[in-house]
Amino acid sequence: MAHTLSSIGATNPQPTLRLESDAINEARIQLAACFQLASQYGFEEGICNHFSAVVPGHDNLFFVNPYGYAFSEITASRLLVCDFDGHVVAGEGKPEATAFYIHARLHRLKPRVKAAFHTHMPNATALCLLEGPPLLWLGQTALKFYGRTAVDENYNGLALDDSEGDRIAETIGDADILFLKNHGVMVAGASIAEAWDDLYYLERAAEVQLKAMSANRPLKAVPHDVAQRTYEQMRAGDKESARAHLDSAMRELRRRAIAFDQ
Repeated sequence: MAHTLSSIGATNPQPTLRLESDAINEARIQLAACFQLASQYGFEEGICNHFSAVVPGHDNLFFVNPYGYAFSEITASRLLVCDFDGHVVAGEGKPEATAFYIHARLHRLKPRVKAAFHTHMPNATALCLLEGPPLLWLGQTALKFYGRTAVDENYNGLALDDSEGDRIAETIGDADILFLKNHGVMVAGASIAEAWDDLYYLERAAEVQLKAMSANRPLKAVPHDVAQRTYEQMRAGDKESARAHLDSAMRELRRRAIAFDQ
């Protein structure tokens, strides 16, 4: 299901950049941890899904996973660094074509997006297969995303050119979560930790919603004023909570001797 194009991953024509700093190394490690965590939770789909993050100090470069590797195989050193024109600046291999066209265009057109996680994780993707609004405001976890979602109703096949990436970037607008109908989800974060936190809780909210729907009983929605207030309460501490969440998850990976920071 994955595709590569010969035009993606060409040798960078620019002089070699020095891509070493504490911030860059930390971003590599955090992003690699997210791949490992996504694998542990069953969020990946073969070798087809992709995460990216803007390289600290280089707003025209982004990390992305190389084509041909499952999430469980991704470590800090295996990540590619690409520019927005399809060149691999650092790393071995090339990105999967849809990974490049989606993520390069999203980062270029939406500078606020420092991390972008695209998955076909089962529960959130199942909501993308239903008519009508994907995520309903039924439970507390879902309210974390109140007013933060957008929906792409027009599935258009694989993203194999700039125009599809541009369309996705336009559709997400100011939202942080994009439900791609008939496809999957995109989570856009201001940091790697925030993207991971949203990805994790989005799948949890989707799982609980599907369980409730399967009971074939009326669904009890949260009133707008309560939903808005709860959302505001959650968002007030989201940045710190997200970082603590990722730190905790990374400690657990290390406790289980799962290599990701090499």
